[in-house]
Amino acid sequence: MAEDSTLRIPEESSDHPPGKNENAKINYTATGYGNDHGSMHFGRIDRNGTVTAGVVLQAWDGRHQLSLDNDGERKGCTSSTSLANFQVKCGVDKELVTEAQDTLNLCAENGNILITATNGKIRLQGTDIELIAVGEGGAKGNIRLDATETVDIKAKKFLVSSSVFYRISSVGYGELSTCGPLTIYGGIISGITAAVAFKDSKVGGQLFQRLSNILTAVNVFRQSSSRN
Repeated sequence: MAEDSTLRIPEESSDHPPGKNENAKINYTATGYGNDHGSMHFGRIDRNGTVTAGVVLQAWDGRHQLSLDNDGERKGCTSSTSLANFQVKCGVDKELVTEAQDTLNLCAENGNILITATNGKIRLQGTDIELIAVGEGGAKGNIRLDATETVDIKAKKFLVSSSVFYRISSVGYGELSTCGPLTIYGGIISGITAAVAFKDSKVGGQLFQRLSNILTAVNVFRQSSSRN
């Protein structure tokens, strides 16, 4: 994309309203060092004249850089871009770090943390993996797992416990099977089929059948809307 050179020049037009470029950054103390392999700059202004970087480390290819920005729309931001791998390794010395110690800490005191692999996989591997959500009021403290295809879980033991409510639903096929004993317990156990949709059974069940269909349809609609 061609660069508009006028973006770097403040306009001295009328004060009402100010010109579109009157707020372009000006820096009389910027300095830099470099050669054909790379460069280091202090106080460099970006190409649009809107952000001043405190420090910029840059390789011969400008897409390989580390920038610590001072002001503008990226005030206080640290940005790193790489042409290939970006690696962080720590905790190498076992005499300084124990297995139970927190060695690598990524903390966002405010805002979200996004980990995105646009064209690849995300892998989490460790002796143990813990996912903890802390919050109250229903809107927080939730863990959401949304897959466009399959969620495949394999383990020696699969334990699920809920203090209030749990639900497993499907608009298609459902199956529950075991090669050993199958134990089902409840204070009251109700078996309901789609036959109650036209004529309720003598022990009821039609309301549950209709409510289940509505809730399942709502969940499917929400998933489709979130993906679009």
